[in-house]
Amino acid sequence: MNIKSINLIKNLFFFIIVIVFFNSKVLSIENKIILKVNNKIITNIDIKIEAKYLKALNPKLKTLDENKLLEVAKTSLIREKIKEIEISKFNQNEINEEYLESIIKSIYTNIGLKNKEEFLNYINSHNIDFSTIKKKLTNEAIWNQIIYKKFFSKLTLDEKKIREEIKLNKIKSNSYLLYEIVYSVDQNMEAKKLFNEIKKSISKEGFENTASIFSISASSKTGGKLGWINENSVNKKILKEISKLEIGQYTNPILIPGGFLILNVKDKKEIEKKIDIDKELALRIRSLQNQQLNQYSNIYFKKIKKDIEINEK
Repeated sequence: MNIKSINLIKNLFFFIIVIVFFNSKVLSIENKIILKVNNKIITNIDIKIEAKYLKALNPKLKTLDENKLLEVAKTSLIREKIKEIEISKFNQNEINEEYLESIIKSIYTNIGLKNKEEFLNYINSHNIDFSTIKKKLTNEAIWNQIIYKKFFSKLTLDEKKIREEIKLNKIKSNSYLLYEIVYSVDQNMEAKKLFNEIKKSISKEGFENTASIFSISASSKTGGKLGWINENSVNKKILKEISKLEIGQYTNPILIPGGFLILNVKDKKEIEKKIDIDKELALRIRSLQNQQLNQYSNIYFKKIKKDIEINEK
C-alpha cells in the first residue's frame, strides 16, 4: 500500500470508535450459548463482558436497566461477528501500525484521556487486556480498509466547486458538537413507527442511550458521538436542518443512502480564523470522504447481513 493510500485511510472514519473487549473475570456464572452467527458462538458471559465495556466507554449507559443494556451488548457482538465473517473472505491480515495508533488515539481522546500512557492505566484499572484490544482494533481497521478499497472510487466530490465555496466563505463560521442516530427500515417495518419508538426512547433514556440502542453506525459505541463538525464540512441538506436547532434539540429523520439520520446538537460555537485555502480544501474533502464512506459501510453491512444466519438458542 502506498503512502498516499495509508494517509487517506488513516483519516477515514475519524469519528468511528471501534469495539474493545474486557478481559474481566466472570465467576460463578454458567457459560451458556445464547446465539450463533453462522458458526460463531456468543455466550451469556460474552454479552456480560461486552455490557461492561459499553458502560465504561459510555457512562450514560449505566442509567439503562440491565435487560436493555444486555440487548445493546448482544447487538454489538452480532455486528462484530458479522464483520469478522466478511473479513475472513479477504486475504488481508496485516494493518499499518501507524493507522492502528491513530485508532487507539481516537479512543482515548474520546473518553477524555490525554495520551496513550493514561489510556493504558485506564484499561488496566478496568481489567482490560490490551492484546485483545489490539486484535479487535486490527479487525475494525481491516474492515475500514475493505470499505475503502471497494468504494473509494465511487465517491462523488467536485473539488473545483468545493474550492470556490471556500473562497466565498466568511472568516467566521459555526461549529456544531453533533451526535447521531443512523437507522434503516426493513420491508416489514414502517419508517414512521420506528421513528416514534426512537422518539419515545429519547424522551425516556436520552439521545446518547437511544443511539446505543437503535443506531447502526459505529458511533453507537459512544452514544452516537461525532464530535465538533464545522458547518463548511457538512452537506448543505444536513446543514439546513441542524442550523434551525437550538442546543439540545434533534432533527427529524434525514433520508441518506442506506437509511435515515437523526442529528442532535449538543453545543455550538462561532469560530473566527484566517483560511488557508489549500489546507481547508484538504480538510473538507477528507470530511466529505468520511461521510460518504461511512454511508457505504452501513449499506454494505446491511447487504452482507442478509446472507448471515443468526440462531438464538
